[in-house]
Amino acid sequence: RELLQSQEMQDALQEIATDIQGKCGPDYATDVQVMQTRAIASVYADNESALKDNSQNNTLLKALG
Repeated sequence: RELLQSQEMQDALQEIATDIQGKCGPDYATDVQVMQTRAIASVYADNESALKDNSQNNTLLKALG
């Protein structure tokens, strides 16, 4: 559990999330949170334009690869 919540894990997750965000564009944002058992990272549409883009083009899914 310590490793899953560590700063090193958070930094690694932030790096991965930032790479994905870069593939999506500037209207997408990232967030890293420490939950009860582990750290998690999210990439999400940050405004209405990005929500529409993701809805029409599956931008986040395609960015994953």
